[in-house]
Amino acid sequence: PEERLSLTDPEWSDVHVVTGALKLFFRELPEPLVPYGLFDSFIEAVKLPDPQDQVERVAELVQSLPPANYATLRYLLAHLCRVMERVDVNRMTRQNIGIVFGPTLLRPEREPGSLAAGMAQQNQAVELLLAHFDRIFPA
Repeated sequence: PEERLSLTDPEWSDVHVVTGALKLFFRELPEPLVPYGLFDSFIEAVKLPDPQDQVERVAELVQSLPPANYATLRYLLAHLCRVMERVDVNRMTRQNIGIVFGPTLLRPEREPGSLAAGMAQQNQAVELLLAHFDRIFPA
């Protein structure tokens, strides 16, 4: 029988439980929301010296995502933009969201020798997606 759960149950009242479940869902996908094949391109885009070029390149890469990945990423990032609007209450700055969701949404197929190596760029990629959401995901 199908298990039913109610988000009104007390166990779901802690936002950290819900966020943890969401992160776990994305981390457990067979392939991250940004497919392995695009990981290096995203990291290279974040490393471009001109911020304008970074946004344009990331926008191109986002447009190349499979439709389901694009729609899910857009929906999740739109939600995270709303979370950032309440930074005075939740302390979730763009940088903090990048730290939390960078490694979850964007990861290499094989873990690098140094874990910290790509981590900063993964976080920066998520920060860039949030900072320029309207340009990267036109209405």
